[in-house]
Amino acid sequence: MLSIIIPVLNEVKYLESLIQSIKSQEFEEEYEIIVADGGSKDKTREIAKNYGCKVISGGSPSKGRNEGTKIAHGDLLFFIDADSVLPSNFFAELIREFKKRKLDLASYPVYPQGNIIDKILYGIYNCFAWATQRFLPHVTQTILIKKEIHQQIGGFDESITIGEDHAYAREGAKHGKFGFLTKVPSVLTSVRRFEREGRFKTYSIFLLTGLYMLFFAKFKSDIFKYHKSDKNHQNLKKT
Repeated sequence: MLSIIIPVLNEVKYLESLIQSIKSQEFEEEYEIIVADGGSKDKTREIAKNYGCKVISGGSPSKGRNEGTKIAHGDLLFFIDADSVLPSNFFAELIREFKKRKLDLASYPVYPQGNIIDKILYGIYNCFAWATQRFLPHVTQTILIKKEIHQQIGGFDESITIGEDHAYAREGAKHGKFGFLTKVPSVLTSVRRFEREGRFKTYSIFLLTGLYMLFFAKFKSDIFKYHKSDKNHQNLKKT
């Protein structure tokens, strides 16, 4: 069984598109959708319940993912951000490639609904993640992992403020085989953070974060004062 876990906070303009893209998949295996809400003030919870999702209380993205895992019935966990849309036949191709490569955890390319600069920069990152997969695991906002690996590493480190997903992947890779699956159809994501904070600032923070984690340690404080919460979303439409 596949457990799909989505941490959310005021995602009324995104969540429905993601859930619809999940439910439209041609996927024969059983799955469940768990929405971990960090305290939404809009109709995020109502949307999730209307689509039959399990709704629980979350917190930060890391806490939401960890809380979702506690009630998950699947032996495979799929973590994804709410501002994403899955291409058709994604899960079938994903599971096939995951099993073919005998992986324990994996991530996959994502591409933005943005301008040409965003697409180029995301493309560069996807290539980097593929090239470093054997010695320096990097992930996008989607992660597939065996539940047993998640439990062995104690889940996401909720004290990390930036790059918690990369730290999670690197810990997981110590206990299992990691892979970056370029043969899987790419996930579509929004560029809301770049539009809110500014592209130069946000990309610079991502670069500095990566370098800091590579040479020093995990982020335990808001060194760059980067804020993930976003209450003023624009629609991400399924294409």
